[in-house]
Amino acid sequence: MTSVTLVDDHGRRTAYPVGSVGQLARPAGPLRSRIAFAAAHVVPLAWANNVPGAPAGIDWDATLAFRRHLWSWGLGVADAMDTAQRNMGLDAAATRELIKRSTLEARSESGFVELADAVVVGVNTDHLDEPVISLDQVVAGYLEQLAFAQDQGAGVVLMASRHLARAARSAEDYLTVYDRVLAEAERPVILHWLGEAFDPQLTGYFGSRNVHEASRTVLQIIGDHVRQVRGIKMSLLDAEAEISLRSDLPDGVRLFTGDDYNYARLIEGDGRRYSDALLGAFAAVAPNASAAIQALDADDHDRYHAILDPTEALARQIFAAPTFYYKTGVAFLSWLNGHQPSPAMVGGLHSARSLPHLSEIVRLAIEANTLTDPDQAVARWHGLLALNGIEALS
Repeated sequence: MTSVTLVDDHGRRTAYPVGSVGQLARPAGPLRSRIAFAAAHVVPLAWANNVPGAPAGIDWDATLAFRRHLWSWGLGVADAMDTAQRNMGLDAAATRELIKRSTLEARSESGFVELADAVVVGVNTDHLDEPVISLDQVVAGYLEQLAFAQDQGAGVVLMASRHLARAARSAEDYLTVYDRVLAEAERPVILHWLGEAFDPQLTGYFGSRNVHEASRTVLQIIGDHVRQVRGIKMSLLDAEAEISLRSDLPDGVRLFTGDDYNYARLIEGDGRRYSDALLGAFAAVAPNASAAIQALDADDHDRYHAILDPTEALARQIFAAPTFYYKTGVAFLSWLNGHQPSPAMVGGLHSARSLPHLSEIVRLAIEANTLTDPDQAVARWHGLLALNGIEALS
């Protein structure tokens, strides 16, 4: 049996067994029981000047190939989101190019009824240089990006705005901004509630640090614009808050879980209501996510849990505090699974996690059956250890 060398926080090395890969099958048609978007990352050119503060140099071939990988498993792609390093290395020009290229690529995918099922893209205000702006400028910034995304034909995720978080003085300010922006939506959009674990600058979004008070604002926004809202992505890492909001949503408005800690039970639901998915974790475990939803399609809940439950421990490691560095783990797994030539990231973000942290990702990926080619993954991991002066155990 093959083994992999793991390393702990004290530099101690241990050999860990690597078993055979459990085979998972791609879906024969569209996934039926749940809508699932994987929030995809970007792959940089390894030789480009992708240092902190520099414009992103993207490897478009590898970046788009990764999206085709996600589509091949029946998952939609949520693009130009925080997983693609919005506000953490992906500049405005690269963001627009990503949206344009990804949407164009999605048009060739035949496994989805609508283009908005194949790809949704983030709309934000992050192209504005000034850190502090007025509410009118926030609206104008949103509308500029909304117009571009709609021109490409993509579905829209109306992302949480750092500018709005700074400018808003009350829940009423959020109601005003969303009212003006949603009035210009040509097709129903997905709202975006990103918690402070993912971005500390969004603390108190929707007008309160109290999740129940903020939820009331969210429900008012949705209630005032039911025809313009497809659903809301909720990423607070608080399963009970998500269940509470989900139970109060108007008919036809979906809850897209962004809870990378508790997604298995949230997606399964309680027999009456369930969450769909818009998850960065699903970009890391796409075959498993697809196979689990296929099991739900067949009403086989035991198989659903057998496939998906083990991935949650892996996701919790990837999204461990400081959570906003989770993108490093997503790109690292992508590299282990052969989707990119190196684990490098734009902005130099591949340095954001330690070798012991990555080592635990390797172990949990084995446990969760998420390494598609274990021999390749082990060779790459041992090469990274050697690069850092750590010899693999024989």
